Amino acid sequence: MSRNAVLSVMWVLAVGLGAARAAETCCNVPPKGFKALFNGKDLTGWKGLVGNPKARAVMTPDQLAKAQAKADKIMREHWQVVDGALVYDGKGQSLCTVKDYGDFEMLVDWKIKPKGDSGIYLRGSPQVQIWDPANQKGIGSGGLYNNKKNPSKPLVRADNPIGEWNTFYIKMVGERVTIKLNGKLVVDNTVLENYWERDKPIYPTGQIELQHHGNTLWFKNIYIREIPRKAEKDQ
Repeated sequence: MSRNAVLSVMWVLAVGLGAARAAETCCNVPPKGFKALFNGKDLTGWKGLVGNPKARAVMTPDQLAKAQAKADKIMREHWQVVDGALVYDGKGQSLCTVKDYGDFEMLVDWKIKPKGDSGIYLRGSPQVQIWDPANQKGIGSGGLYNNKKNPSKPLVRADNPIGEWNTFYIKMVGERVTIKLNGKLVVDNTVLENYWERDKPIYPTGQIELQHHGNTLWFKNIYIREIPRKAEKDQ
């Protein structure tokens, strides 16, 4: 092999290594002002699903602790970290943040397989929809699926091809939610209804959940910025 050919191979390898390192450093590192909900390495900051907000509210501390220990065991059996992404095998339950949140901005990358179905629960309530549009009469992801009185469908279809990564931007202030999917507005300041207690407004705080729906899922680059509420600012 000539000297020029050797140098060319070395240059290609160097570029490839540089790209790989850049890909590593860009993943699961929050943008300015945001905090990472997922560290890219393990399940720190996450827990298994115990019932729903209404059911959890009536549990005694002992009942909740026992149920949580059982749920966490199931979580660890079915949610894993692979190559810097959360991967769900489709056989357990939803993955939940240990911490509850009120008003916030959130970023999250996700991908699914054909006919995949999932969602993002906000304050423990369903949901920002994730699914395969081809399996849903062409309706894209990002809608507030469980709304009855307020809009439930996304404004536009903005999904990337199945198997590719997608990015949600989610903003929740009070009852209202705004969502962009891959940079396109799909939900515009719409009320998220209380699925668990239809006669009440959405809960003021609650956990964020990555919804289990019986199929393989991937999530990464999950970031949040909490928004102080006006009453808190005025104090």
